[in-house]
Parts: sequence; structure tokens; C-alpha cells
Amino acid sequence: MDGVALTRRGLLVGIGAAGGAGAMYAAMGALGLAPSEQDKGFTAPRTGDFTLRGKASAKVVILGAGVAGLTVAYELGKAGYDCTILEARAKAGGRNLTLRGGDRLAELNGPAQDVKFGEGVYFNAGPGRIAPWMVTLDYCRELGVPIETFINNNAAAYVHTNGQTMRARTARADMYGYVAELLAKATNLGALDKAITKDDQDRLLEFLRRFGDLGPKLEYEGSDRRGFMKYPALDTGSPIPAPGTLHQILAAGTGRAITNDFGYEQATPMFQPVGGMDAIVTRLVEAVGAGRITTGAKVTKITTLDDGVEVVWTGGSVKADYCVAALPPHLLAKIPNNLGAPVTAALKTPVPAPAGKIGLEYGKRWWELEDRIYGGVTETDLDITHIWYPSHGYHSERGLLVGYYNTERDAELYGALTPEDRRRRALTQGKKIHGEKYRQNLLSSTSIAWERQEHIQGAWVRWPSFDSSFTLLQRPAGRVYFAGDWLTHLIAWQAGAMESARGAVTRLHQRVLQSP
Repeated sequence: MDGVALTRRGLLVGIGAAGGAGAMYAAMGALGLAPSEQDKGFTAPRTGDFTLRGKASAKVVILGAGVAGLTVAYELGKAGYDCTILEARAKAGGRNLTLRGGDRLAELNGPAQDVKFGEGVYFNAGPGRIAPWMVTLDYCRELGVPIETFINNNAAAYVHTNGQTMRARTARADMYGYVAELLAKATNLGALDKAITKDDQDRLLEFLRRFGDLGPKLEYEGSDRRGFMKYPALDTGSPIPAPGTLHQILAAGTGRAITNDFGYEQATPMFQPVGGMDAIVTRLVEAVGAGRITTGAKVTKITTLDDGVEVVWTGGSVKADYCVAALPPHLLAKIPNNLGAPVTAALKTPVPAPAGKIGLEYGKRWWELEDRIYGGVTETDLDITHIWYPSHGYHSERGLLVGYYNTERDAELYGALTPEDRRRRALTQGKKIHGEKYRQNLLSSTSIAWERQEHIQGAWVRWPSFDSSFTLLQRPAGRVYFAGDWLTHLIAWQAGAMESARGAVTRLHQRVLQSP
């Protein structure tokens, strides 16, 4: 190098650039620079909550560069393993797919779409939100992925059911108010005398007055919680018309819509990576090393041997000590293998589920300017199911909302349409909520039908029951391990893929450490 000495730091940087974090870490161990279990003085600057203990050396081939496969490679790489990933699609990420202008989205049995979004506009075609208790946020912190709030519950968004559209705050105020009135009157009439004490009844009544905003006679007659036509400022404002009867409120069928975020998976607050969900994939790929990932590599045969695993793919074959199969189970079941009939039958047990989304890019953020909606989700009983408003880029000139996010039969209905017909139908349905402006100033759109995505063919899977097949696949078949959200109780979440990956690498690592 022209007489310039190569420092250890320079060597490590070069190894890291070529082989990723795993290779660099292994090299640090060889040079005596990596922290050992006895090196109690070392503290990682952003330590993760999960680390394989002890160093090991084995070659592992990973099938699939989705979130599960990338997490497997990342964690094994940190422990010194030599990992190779085979990915059938053109790029890593799997269902973690963010589309931007210039991308091209192909589809099985359908035309490809050229994505024409403007600069800075993106569409999370796959996962779009993360709950704070999920391990996904731990990886965002460890990998340095900045996050921001995803507004899941917005009182200003709409509820559209049975042909009626109202603000979410109005639907909640009316339902809570009438339910509170019924329970308060039942309590006052002594219907709960045998169930709770007099003191507890008084406490319950005080709560119900607040919960339902009841009047002096414990009746619900409306509330300013319902919202205003013109909000108070210099005057008292103009309230929206009085609520309907209890019968009308119940007939509106808003119950599902106003309780959508009650569960532990959807409860506020939720989060998203800044700039697109694929920031997680980008950082994982950087950490693993792009050179370790072979794209366009469709696996055609898996053979577990006494001393390793051989995998044949469209460009050749590879032999490794172990294999982690992180492909969808319904696709794994179709790959010729010698893993045994029970394993193949178990892989065929979960059923792929359809889901679809459309991103609609507008030249004006009318939902902010005219409807005063900043983030959140409108719930409907239409075949579009949801409308998502962006939780970022507020007050920008243009923006993208998710015009539908549907599943099952509704997703199959839209998936069978051409992209142009999907857009037309989505606009027709959205107009029922937002009016004619929903059709105006539309710049571009892109839709996805996950059951029509090659090498994925489904948004997630459904298990008829978490029975022996589920348990069987959580164990290795010879030297082949399995990983994916479908092997957890967090199906359809990235957290499920990551938790499954952690379980697989832990079992593999323990086996290697115990091997002679």
C-alpha cells in the first residue's frame, strides 16, 4: 500500500465493509480485541436486550431475507457465525416493504406498477406501526433507527357505519354516554344491591357521571365531547346537532370501530421509523453485510445430512453446518426436502391470509386543511375497512394516505382487480366519507395484493389451532431450524419474526456449544 502501514482499526473497518458486523466481530475476537465474558469493564454504547453468550464458529445458510432471516443473521453474526442468506426476491425485506418513486412493483398474474410518488413521499405497503412493548423497538434502538409517533387513535378521524359518517369523538361520546346512563339508572333503582355495597354504588355513580358526561338526572343529553360545527373562541361556538336516540346509536353499529385500539396490540401510543418502515431492513442489511445476501436465489431443494445441510438454489448450491428456514410455511412445504412427512404436513397446516393496501398521493393535504385530521385512522364497514392518514410530514404541500387496508374477502375482491380498478373503487368508497374532494388533486397511486406477491403469496398465515404442528416446527428437523412470525403468537407483526429468530438462534447456538 505504497509504504503506508495498515492499522488494526483500518483492517477491521475493511473486514466490516466486506463481511458485515459478524465478520468484524469475529476478527476482533481473533485479534484479542473483542470483549469476553470475563471482561466486565466493557459496556456497549447501545446494548441490546438479547445477546448469545459465548463465541462459536459454524457456517449457517439462511433461507429468506425477510425480517426473521435478517434477525437470525444479525444475531448469529454477533456470535461469530459465518452466515449466508438466500433470498428469492430482488431485494431484502420480505413483507417489510416501503415503496417510493422510481420503484416497480410486480405482481403474479397481473400488471406491474411503476411507482410515481414525489420526492420524500413513501408508502409502507407492509407493516406500518409498532407497539411500544414490542421487541421491534429494541432493535430500532440498537440499530440506530430513529422513530416517531404513529397516531393510531384520533378523535378527529371518522367512523363510517351503516351509511352514516361521524367523527370518532362523536361516536365515542354517544356510546359511552348512553351506556353510562343505563348503568347509572340501574344502580339508582337498586338493581345492583346484591352485587355491590351502597358505598361502591355511590363510587360507581360518580364514575359513570364522568365517564358518560351525564346530567343531574343521570341522563345523557349530549356533551361538548361530541365536538362542534364551529369551535369556541371569541364566542361559545356552534355545537353539532343533538345525538340520536339510544336505538339509533346502537343501530349505527359503531362498537367495533370505537374499540379498535382497546387491545394490547393497538393501544396508544404506537410508533413508526422515521422515513419509512424499511429503515429497519436497511440497518439490518448494513449490520449483516450486503455481501452475505444473495438475491434472486430461489431455493429448489433442501437436504439435511449427518454433518450439515445442502441447499440447492437457482444459481447453484451451498453446503453449511446448519440451515435456518425463514420462508413462509406454505412455500417451504413445496420445496423438495428430506425433512420427513410430518414436517411437510405441519408446514402445510397454516393457511395464507390475503390483505391489500393502496397508497393515494395527493397534491394537497386536504385532510389537514379542511377536515383538521392530523394522523389517525378512519374505521368503516365498507370493503376498504380503514383509511390511514399520515403521521408525519404535517403541513407539507403533498402527502399520501392509505386509501384502504383490508383483509380476507375484501382483500381478495380488490386483489382480483387491475390496479386502475382498485384505485377507482377505493376513490368511490372514500368519497362516501370525505365527499368529492377525495377524487380531486390525486397525483398517483400504488396498490398491493399480498397474496399476489411472488415468493410470499400471503400477508400472514392463520393456524387452525396452535397444536402439535406448531410445536413440531419450533424444533429443528435434523440440522434445519425454522423461524418466522408464523411460529409465534404475534403473527403478522415484525416482533413475531424477531422473537422467533431469537428462539431459533438460541437453540442452534446451544447445540453448537455442546457439540464435540
